[in-house]
Amino acid sequence: MRLVPKEVDTLWTLFTAPVVWAGHFLFCYISAALICAKPDLFGVTFGALRVAIAAVTIAALSAILLSSFLAWRQWGFGTDDPPHDEPTRRDRVLFQGFATLLLSGLSFIAVVMTALPALFLTECLR
Repeated sequence: MRLVPKEVDTLWTLFTAPVVWAGHFLFCYISAALICAKPDLFGVTFGALRVAIAAVTIAALSAILLSSFLAWRQWGFGTDDPPHDEPTRRDRVLFQGFATLLLSGLSFIAVVMTALPALFLTECLR
């Protein structure tokens, strides 16, 4: 049994990395807003929130790296240069792999930028 499928060519792979980033973004900002607005509600300190954000960030970056590896493999490890604009199945698969790789890179940067405030802020600003 293979852990990673040999070929993934569904349209869902294109949306994997942005969905991971969106989930990470929502977790970071909603949890920070709740903890800072009502610190006694959950009994969690801002330090614990920072640790949780770090853990979620590592998980999100790992998922995005896996998505980018699958996209790179689908693109053929970069053997063919874009544009992939011929009306063939092969060019569609190569285009989807390249587009997914670009979205994965953008999502990776977005996750890092979303987590940066937790790195620099040590308490809630009021």
